[in-house]
Amino acid sequence: MFDHAPRVVIIGRPNVGKSTLFNRLVGRKLALVDDRPGVTRDRREGEASLHGLDFTVIDTAGLEEAAPDSLAGRMRAQTEAAVDTADLTLFMIDTRAGVTPLDAHFASLLHALGKPVVLIANKAEGKAGAAGALEAYELGFGEPLALSAEHGEGMSDLHDAIVAALPEEARPEPEDGADKPIRIAVIGRPNAGKSTLINRMIGEERLLTGPEAGITRDAIAVDWTWRDQAFRVFDTAGMRRRAKVVEKLEKLAVGDALRAIRFAEVVILVLDATKPFDKQDLQIAALVESEGRAVVIALDKWDLIEEPQAVLKELRIEAERLLPQIRGVALVPVSGLTGRGIDKMMARVIETYAVWNRRVSTSRLNRWLAGVVEHHPPPAVSGRRIKLRYLTQAKARPPSFVAFCSRPEALPAAWQRYLVNTLRDDFKLPGVPIRLMLRKGENPFEGRKRKRS
Repeated sequence: MFDHAPRVVIIGRPNVGKSTLFNRLVGRKLALVDDRPGVTRDRREGEASLHGLDFTVIDTAGLEEAAPDSLAGRMRAQTEAAVDTADLTLFMIDTRAGVTPLDAHFASLLHALGKPVVLIANKAEGKAGAAGALEAYELGFGEPLALSAEHGEGMSDLHDAIVAALPEEARPEPEDGADKPIRIAVIGRPNAGKSTLINRMIGEERLLTGPEAGITRDAIAVDWTWRDQAFRVFDTAGMRRRAKVVEKLEKLAVGDALRAIRFAEVVILVLDATKPFDKQDLQIAALVESEGRAVVIALDKWDLIEEPQAVLKELRIEAERLLPQIRGVALVPVSGLTGRGIDKMMARVIETYAVWNRRVSTSRLNRWLAGVVEHHPPPAVSGRRIKLRYLTQAKARPPSFVAFCSRPEALPAAWQRYLVNTLRDDFKLPGVPIRLMLRKGENPFEGRKRKRS
C-alpha cells in the first residue's frame, strides 16, 4: 500500500473543463472557472472524495506549445512537474471541439512518459459530444470516458476508471473482501409501489411507505446482498409529468431521481400492473434509455391481477410495440406486499447487467456484417449504392458500435434500425440501449496492416 493517498493530476489544453472537474471532485469551488482560456496558471491541490475513494487531485494550467522562457512555457513546465509526481493522469479533451492537433501533440508526450492515463471526453452531455468521444480513440489511450464535469454526469464511471488505472499498490482495499456492488435505481410514477418493493427486497421497513403519493423525496441508498452479490439500491421520488412538477421541493426530488439514474448501472422501472404503460411510464423509460442504462421492468401489484397469464402475454406484446429502443426488456410480475417475483426480478437484473457489459469481438462483427449486407444490402440513394465496410464495438455500458461506410449521411434511418435490431437479435442484447454511430471511410486498421507487411 502507498504511504500516501493516490495523487491524480488533471491535464489538457486550455478551457476543456479541468477546473470544473477539480471543483466537483473536492466538493467546493477552490479553482476559478471562466469561459476565457488560461485562467488557471499555478498547480492547485485538493483532497478529493469520489464514491468512497479518497485521493489528492491536482488542477493544472492548460497545456500550450510555447517557448520555455515564456509565461505559457513556464506554466507548461509546472504541469509536466505535476504529471511526474502523480500516480495517475486524467487527460481531458473537449468532445464538442473534437481532437485537436494540440491534443494529439500532448498525447504523444504522455505516451513517452509511460505513466497511467485515463482519457476523459468532457462536455459529453446529450448526443452532441458522441462524435468527439469517438475521435478520441485515435489518441491511443483506449476507451475514452464520456463525462460532463459541469453537470456531474459520468462520475461513477470516473470512479471505476480511476480505481482500474491506479497502480496495484495504490488501489483501495475492497470492503470485507466483498464484490463491487451493482448499482440499481428503482424508479417510476408516484405511488407505483417503489418503497414497498424495496422494503420487501431487503426484509425490513427501511423506507417510509403509505397510500399517499409522493412520500419519498430524497434518493435513498440502501446496501443489500442477494445470493452473495452485493447491491446498492436507490429508492427515488415518483416522477410526474414536467408540467405538474411545480413545487420547488418536488423539483429538487425529481432532480435527485435523475442523478440516481445517472449513477445507476441497472434501472428497475416499477409499473403499476393495474394501469401499466401510462404516458409517463413511457417517458421515464425513454429517459433511462437516453442515459444508456440497462432496464428491467417490474410489474408491481401483481397480486391484484386476475387472469395473470393472459395479462402478462398482452403486456409483453405492448412492451415490444411501445418500447422498441429496449426491445426484449424483461417484464417481471412482482408484489411488494407478498414478496412474489423478487427472486426472479433480481435474476433478471444480473442477466441484464451482464448484457449491458457485453463486448463482441471485431472479427465476429465483421463476419456477421458481411452476411447481413449480402442478405439485405443498404438501399441505393440517388442511384448510388452505400457500402458498409467495417463494424467495431467502440465501448460497452451500453453496447456501442461504429460502422464505417461510404456515405453515412445518406444511410436511411430505417436501415440503421434494421441493423441495430439484427445486432440485438443475433448477439443476444435484449433490454439494453444500443448505440450505432456512422463514420465515413475504409477499415481504419487497413493502413496499419499494410505498414507491418
